[in-house]
Amino acid sequence: MTINRRTLLTRTALGAAALALTKQNAIAKALAETGLKDLYKDDFYIGTAIGNARLTNPPAGFNALLAREFNTMTMENDMKWERIHPEPEKWVWDHADQFMQFGEQHGMFMVGHVLVWHSQTPSWVFNDDNGKPLSREALLARMKSHIDTLAGRYRGRIHAWDVVNEAIDEDKGWRKSPWFNQIGPDFLDHAFRFAREAAPEAHLMYNDYNMHNPGKRQFVVDMLKRFKQEGVPIDGVGMQGHVGLEYPNIAEFEKSIEAYAAQGVAVHITELDLDVLPVAWDHIGAEISDNFAYSDELNPYPNGLPADIEDKLTERYVQWFKLFLKHRENIARVTFWGTGDSESWKNDFPVKGRTNYPLLFDRQYQRKPAYQAVADLKK
Repeated sequence: MTINRRTLLTRTALGAAALALTKQNAIAKALAETGLKDLYKDDFYIGTAIGNARLTNPPAGFNALLAREFNTMTMENDMKWERIHPEPEKWVWDHADQFMQFGEQHGMFMVGHVLVWHSQTPSWVFNDDNGKPLSREALLARMKSHIDTLAGRYRGRIHAWDVVNEAIDEDKGWRKSPWFNQIGPDFLDHAFRFAREAAPEAHLMYNDYNMHNPGKRQFVVDMLKRFKQEGVPIDGVGMQGHVGLEYPNIAEFEKSIEAYAAQGVAVHITELDLDVLPVAWDHIGAEISDNFAYSDELNPYPNGLPADIEDKLTERYVQWFKLFLKHRENIARVTFWGTGDSESWKNDFPVKGRTNYPLLFDRQYQRKPAYQAVADLKK
């Protein structure tokens, strides 16, 4: 028997309820196929950082989730010097190439991380064959060769590069890294110029944590002014978003967004995650050399997040995304540092063995209440 639309609409209340359920299912299906990238498509890119384990051995449904939710990706570790260029004549391209293949398949904005950093860089980079520190000229040549090879391989395919990472030591000025000690503060100038030569189409960024701190903010603003005066090519500033329930002060973070944008560069929120655990260090940051002894006091939620803390996480994410939306004209991208809670570096930093819940997807890659609240800001 054929049932036309008129007949269906005149059915009993039971039929009407079934029709309503069908409609609800259709809406639920549509929502399931829509990700944050679609909801925020008129505001800024929504991204994630992906590690090698998830790239090469993804859980069921993980790749579909990436394609649905994100339109930009950063490789978490496997473009860092120690992974991709571990020995002077050795390059390891497999993981980076796989990362590029996935992103290009899904039309994503691809971010390279990172060309020049003091950490996760082998000691041979800074020394000669006898273990003696390289001269300024020799280290600059080594830097240029690395940038030429890495950025050159993905020229026209990597859309943005973190050129230099974490070169400023809070309000103390330049970090006294081997790059600084052996070349001088102009190592940044050279790094950006080398990157522009190797990848002329790419968006070039300086990336750092605690970029909300007033002293660091002023130092970066002064650096940007000097770059502009001297023609050093820089297009964006990455504000690492390693934040917590109580820190940093959002008003100070907003001042930094405004200050950097006023210098004519795009602002990127580059490594967003929201720590819900007790603060275990004297400063708030991402210095990876930090490590503290484990204690139950510092790991209060090993078996799941209490409802009141889940609510605080949700509320705090809403506060941050309201700020990002307020400054959408100057923010190019918001990238989470990871996709699901199980893979977050925050589980082990700065205390090994802790269980943390800093992202919008849980350990089974299901959307958390915080996800829904962030999505609801655009509905």
